[in-house]
Amino acid sequence: MKLSGHDALDRPVGEGLTTRRVKLPRRVVERPMRQVARRVVIALLVLVSTAMIVWLDRSGYHDNADGKVDLLDAFYYATVTLSTTGYGDIVPYSDTARLANILLITPLRVLFLIILVGTTLEVLTERTREEFRLKRWRTQLRDHTVVIGFGTKGRSAIQTLCATGLKKEQIVVVDPSPKVIEAANADGFVGVVGDATRSDVLLRAELQRARQIVIATQRDDTAVLVTLTARQLNRGAKIVAAVREEENAPLLKQSGADAVITSASAAGRLLGLSVLSPSAGTVMEDLIQQGSGLDLVERPVRKPEVGRHVREVEDLVVTVKRGHRLLGYDSPEASPLQAMDRLIAIVRVSAAAGAVEHGAGGRE
Repeated sequence: MKLSGHDALDRPVGEGLTTRRVKLPRRVVERPMRQVARRVVIALLVLVSTAMIVWLDRSGYHDNADGKVDLLDAFYYATVTLSTTGYGDIVPYSDTARLANILLITPLRVLFLIILVGTTLEVLTERTREEFRLKRWRTQLRDHTVVIGFGTKGRSAIQTLCATGLKKEQIVVVDPSPKVIEAANADGFVGVVGDATRSDVLLRAELQRARQIVIATQRDDTAVLVTLTARQLNRGAKIVAAVREEENAPLLKQSGADAVITSASAAGRLLGLSVLSPSAGTVMEDLIQQGSGLDLVERPVRKPEVGRHVREVEDLVVTVKRGHRLLGYDSPEASPLQAMDRLIAIVRVSAAAGAVEHGAGGRE
């Protein structure tokens, strides 16, 4: 097998090859350091406010050390009072000072404790909340799509899937780089950090319950190993893999891939077509880019279309899929259409959404 390029699996260990964990997309919340800083500022304001209240009414307080209360004594009293330590060396003895303690300093003490305890509890419960979210995610995840590799090919594949109506919650990204998974989380996708050639990493992505698997690694040998592992874990999922060298495509199919895309050759053919006919190249690019202009979709034959000729169908049919056979629109065997046939047709974007939704009823 011919090898080419470099894969993410060649990254150093520091990039996270030994780390295998699921990372859920973070909710849009304020940054932790900013939250802590804001609470520290509030706590300091409470402390200063309490000290000022004591200092302004310093004549109503008595210091057992020298009998006088200065600014430093006011801050000392505020600190030990808010922290509920209360040594009793500085005490309010006038009615005004005691009333201020009841109406002002006691509520400030409660506020100070809320800030302190709230910050501590939030830190302690963060891990518990994450584990709860992860458990709920695993319970609800069914018939999802696993995308292995979040490079250019992986991102483009996800964009196409989302354009056809697949929700972000139904996509799981697997990549060995924590930074790449953080980027996937930022886009709203669940990510698994780890080497996709290992079965335990794929199990963390719940691949055994996936409906579709997209393998978009940078190296062809990695794609083969991932395909073998994925097919062993999930016999019924549709596996689509990308290779750089065309001679490696048969090996991917033997490993269990349902469809193999040769990225380098496909790009080269599109370049050649654009040279011969720029307009044809533009049309082809429009067809493979979901969500704009014309879309190439696969859908089942509708009941009114059963028994009709291919050319009588409203959409522009390119190929008829009958069982495992692909019949061209001009093939004599393609017509009449049968109830179990599937049509690969060119449709407008407005009609493509309905066609995809109508045709997403089950696995092939």
